[in-house]
Amino acid sequence: MTIAIVSEKGWVVVPKIFREKYGLKPGTRVQVVDDGEGISIIPLPDDPINALRGMFAQEPSLSEDLLIERQRARTVEEKNIEQALRSG
Repeated sequence: MTIAIVSEKGWVVVPKIFREKYGLKPGTRVQVVDDGEGISIIPLPDDPINALRGMFAQEPSLSEDLLIERQRARTVEEKNIEQALRSG
């Protein structure tokens, strides 16, 4: 377990082992998250847009699913219209 001390100004020195492990350098932006039971310090990427690129590449395409569902709905609607015209 590693212990850090909070200074009078509220500063906490991140131990060297964690700075090296997570690539924390002077000027690195971090997010402080309060989960209700404690806090976490999460390094933020230099380029958040680039860091998220390809994040969902392995997931199914929601756009493709939407297009398939729209085609099904169109087919059903066209059948309903044809039936209405025949019985009309």
